[in-house]
Order: sequence, then structure tokens, then C-alpha cells
Amino acid sequence: MSFAPVYDKNAHTLIVGTWPSPKSREQGFYYGHPQNRFWPLMARLLREPLPQTIAEKKALLLRHGLALWDTIESCTITGASDASIRDVVPTDIAALARDTAVRRVLCNGATAYRLYAAYNAVPGLAAVKLPSTSPANAAWSMERLAGAWGAYLQP
Repeated sequence: MSFAPVYDKNAHTLIVGTWPSPKSREQGFYYGHPQNRFWPLMARLLREPLPQTIAEKKALLLRHGLALWDTIESCTITGASDASIRDVVPTDIAALARDTAVRRVLCNGATAYRLYAAYNAVPGLAAVKLPSTSPANAAWSMERLAGAWGAYLQP
């Protein structure tokens, strides 16, 4: 099973990934791989200290009107390879959108964008494909990631 979504009724932007990596599942929260740049990127763009605990990570997102979830509720996957994903059961992003002020979706990587478009697309909710913060996306430096994501995440 995927992690529960992080949101409150004031969330205006939903960030979606695909499915928790083995390291994330081991740690019990999103983007748990120590080399994933998601949390350092959020801290940098939102001008906040790097969150360390799950509670700090949730609070960082909620303070800035951000929600976080995955596009997949359950699936069959080999290791952390998004390319191996099959037997997809999507999350109910439409229900989350109805309970919040979410007006756009930021997709963390091309696979998240493709899965969102295929299984979760909500009419009227704009989706943006952003470069993945995964360590596998080594072609994108932190500077390039900050440039791409920065237009959508301002404190």
C-alpha cells in the first residue's frame, strides 16, 4: 500500500510521485532514500531548514499549502524501478482535490506525469511535468532542479 496523503483543506498544490521506493517504505515516509533530493529541494525553495523527522516534513508542506501523495495506491514493482510498474491501482486524487483548495498538480518526474494522466487526471486540474528528484536522474543537478521547480514553489 502507498502512504497516506499529506494535506489539509488549505492545500493549493499537490505534488505527486509514483510509488514509494524500498528505502522510503523502510523509513515509512515519502522520499526516504538519502540521495533523493526532494526534501533538500523543498527546504531550499521554501526557504526553510531541512526537515529531519516525518513530523517536520509534514509541517513544512502544510505551512506552504502543499499536499503530497503518489499516483499509485498499489502495484507490482521490481525494486525501485518505475519501468517495472504493472498491475496499477490508482490513488483517488479526485477525492483529495474535492476536500482541498488544490488547483494544480506537480508531477515529480515523467513517470509520475504519465501515470497521473493515465489513471488520476482530474478535469480542470492543471498538471505540470517536472524533473524527478530521484538520484537516478543524475543529469539534473540541484541547481537545475531548483530552476525548474522554483517557478511553482515560492514561499
